[in-house]
Parts: sequence; C-alpha cells; structure tokens
Amino acid sequence: MNASIIENAKSYIEEIFSNNADGHDAAHSMRVYANAMRLAERYPGCDSEVVALAALLHDVDDHKLFDTKDNANARAFLTSNDLEEKEIEQICAIINGVSFSMNRGQRPESIEGQIVQDADRLDAIGAVGIARTFAYGGKVGRSLDDSIQHFYDKLLLLKDEMNTEEAKKMALHRHEYIEGFIEEFNTETK
Repeated sequence: MNASIIENAKSYIEEIFSNNADGHDAAHSMRVYANAMRLAERYPGCDSEVVALAALLHDVDDHKLFDTKDNANARAFLTSNDLEEKEIEQICAIINGVSFSMNRGQRPESIEGQIVQDADRLDAIGAVGIARTFAYGGKVGRSLDDSIQHFYDKLLLLKDEMNTEEAKKMALHRHEYIEGFIEEFNTETK
C-alpha cells in the first residue's frame, strides 16, 4: 500500500470537511477508514489500498454536502495523485455503493465494496451513530422525536444489512446499545 497517497487522502478530507460538524466530517471518514482497515485484515485477498482510499473518500461527493457530479471531488484527488484510471473507476464504484438511502438492500459485488459499505454502516450505529444522528438532526432542524424516528427508519436496520461476517459481529453490540438508548429515551420522555 502506498503510504504517501493514504496520508494525502487524510489531509484532503481534513481540508474538505474543515467546516463540517454534522456527523459527516473528517472524524467520521477516519472512523470509517479505521473500521475498513480492521475488516480488511480479516479478508487478506482484498486490495487494502482500494479499501483505504474508498473509505477515506466515501463522503467527499455526498449529495447532502456537495453539489458535485460523477464523483468529481474523489476523481480530482485520485487523478492528482497519479492513480490509474482502472483503480479510479474501482474506487468510485465502491464509493457509489456506500450510501444507505441509494443502495438499500444492495450488496456490493467486490469484497472491497462490501468492506467499505460495512465500515460506513458500523459508524452509523452504536454510541457514535446516536451522536451523529443528533448532530445531523440539529443541522437540518430535525426534532428529537424525528431523530428518534431515524433510528427506526435506518439505524436499527443496519445490523441485518452487514455484508461481512466480521462486521456482523461488530454490529451486534452497537445495535443492542441503540436499543438500550431508545428504551431509556422512551422512559425519560413518558
């Protein structure tokens, strides 16, 4: 794996997300990267550089944050770092397979895509997922009740949509944490 391009990608996400505090920030991308690399270790046949770059860049063209087309930000970064067109297309295909709302019920074909999708979904559940839900909800003016509804519309579904066996194991505890949070929230708001 080319350590230089990975460091460049980390710097790039720090820059592009510098003013973002809604849960889709550089810290989120770094957690997705960490999750992805942890999962990639369990699947030695995967291309870890592709996994790393797709994980780090997965939100740089997110429609909720940027008005770009055809992965323009990711492509510009990858091109400027001299990646071959084939690898750029592979990374962009993985990025396009990450979004829950755009890919509900769809499993990426490649192990690299499955790992990155799982890594992003893992960051949407558990304690961090709860915090991100309320951070984003605050940004878009969502009430507490509407944010709790988001748990039912998305977060509680993620455990059963993991692709890899390792992610399924990791998701179980995070899912149970959310269930406990909802139970406590409901007790406190009765």
